[in-house]
Amino acid sequence: MSETGTQAAPAAARGARIRPPRPSSKPNGQWKIDGTEPLNANEQFKQEDNGLNVRERIETVYAQGGFSSIDPTDLHGRFRWWGLYTQRKPGIDGGKTATLEPHELEDEYFMLRVRIDGGQLTTEQLRVIAGISNDFARGTADLTDRQNIQLHWVQVEDMPEIWRRLESVGLSTTEACGDVPRVVLGSPVAGIAADELIDPTPQIDEITRRFIGDPELANLPRKFKTALTGHPSQDVVHEINDVAFVAVEHPEHGVGYDVWVGGALSTVPRLGERLGAWASPDQVAEVWYGVARIFRDYGYRRLRNKARLKFLLADWGVEKFREVLETEYLGYRLADGPAAPKPPTPGDHIGVHRQKDGLFYVGATPIVGRSSGTQLAALADLLEAHGSTRLRTTPHQKLVFLDIAEDRVESLIAGLDELGLSARPSLIRRGTIACTGIEFCKLAIVETKENARIAVLELEKRLAGVDLPAPLSLHINGCPNSCARIQTADIGLKGQIITDDDGNKVPGYQVHLGGGLTAHDREEAGLGRTVRGLKVEATGIADYVERLATRYAESREGDESFAQWAHRVDEEVLR
Repeated sequence: MSETGTQAAPAAARGARIRPPRPSSKPNGQWKIDGTEPLNANEQFKQEDNGLNVRERIETVYAQGGFSSIDPTDLHGRFRWWGLYTQRKPGIDGGKTATLEPHELEDEYFMLRVRIDGGQLTTEQLRVIAGISNDFARGTADLTDRQNIQLHWVQVEDMPEIWRRLESVGLSTTEACGDVPRVVLGSPVAGIAADELIDPTPQIDEITRRFIGDPELANLPRKFKTALTGHPSQDVVHEINDVAFVAVEHPEHGVGYDVWVGGALSTVPRLGERLGAWASPDQVAEVWYGVARIFRDYGYRRLRNKARLKFLLADWGVEKFREVLETEYLGYRLADGPAAPKPPTPGDHIGVHRQKDGLFYVGATPIVGRSSGTQLAALADLLEAHGSTRLRTTPHQKLVFLDIAEDRVESLIAGLDELGLSARPSLIRRGTIACTGIEFCKLAIVETKENARIAVLELEKRLAGVDLPAPLSLHINGCPNSCARIQTADIGLKGQIITDDDGNKVPGYQVHLGGGLTAHDREEAGLGRTVRGLKVEATGIADYVERLATRYAESREGDESFAQWAHRVDEEVLR
């Protein structure tokens, strides 16, 4: 669909029909109902010692003793509270992912996740991350779809110095992973966009200052994800977060936030739901705190695969959830509020846009978020040479560069091109994201980043003459867990081992089609459809996407979007 199109996407499921744990004689581990007796090994280690406490042992014991000195429970559990996961040992193929024990899959190196709340960075901070990448992480640096930066090949011996460097410029890895409040997504153009409704930065800052690193919230049933935006493009994928705040103008109270709860993807996807409640800016932190404590106190803990907030919401429903929030946790009733209107513009912020102060911001994309220490350092230099010290990461594996004078915009774009980032990318490069994949992830079955890079470069050639009206979102994931949001993409590829035409077991992907979040060309979020038996070999991504894009361009009706087309046509057209 064109950017001015108004045709709605077809009705699509807001999520799988997830069920809460079935009633039985066994407790579900809800603290306020069943008590706090730990019901599995994860709950046991979290109660034995708060995950935040492992920092001291890393600095005083493990950094001196090396990998072999690390207590197994700390290694596979509490290290996550400080952004550390062991990474996959090279050379283990995807067919062994589900058959080997974690210690058989892992290397003696770590992925380190640097937490970047709201995606807000300075060139000084970027240069420090670049230095850490080059000095301690073999030059690796990946932009995630949650506004963080991930490094690889990190050794525990280097963590004290890495933390010293990060914290000297106001960065941290606190609760970047684990059963805790994860990074707070924020609009990448917060405080600068000319069309912004409200700047959510004060609310993001209050949440992170008051609650991140708080021991009282460091033992949640599982991860807890947050998003806030004040921009009309709704640019923080709010429908797939546990709690989200979307700017909207209330007819009586002015601009505040529409409150959403219960979104998450993974293997059992469910889109979030509006509470129907409006929160003023000074209420946001308390509402966030209330939702987090509901999750802590009522979330299911006995079965880890049922331990996300979406399962509790499926059990309670929105009306009860709001009632519990207001009566047990807030002590007052929130105002009823309207839904935000459909976004008028794309939310990835690619291209050149005027700021409210008359300067410009420029959104640019690498290929599927892959960067390096060398590139990040060069970006810091380039931005400063153009008179700016501010940039933002985005939930789409992109970067936004702020505060550029009009007469310097083209020079910046040319410099970005030289560094491998495009502010005027092809529609396929613009819409493609990929998770970490088998290169580093112990859960992965298939390669992602490199397969995606090859496919993007090939498709840019093949689709040059194809009339695509909008970016085609291609999301590539190395396993079923959907870190790359496969169910909410035009084309989502889920990694698995498949059987080729000759009967051989090879890396490939199951295909999801026609998913998407609320956007300028989509009235509401919906999950993609799957076609029975439709799978693509890892080496065949470009062939399949070319075939599909060409068929869409030739047979779409009017300003029909890809998602609408994919839900309308017969299955055979999608093969």
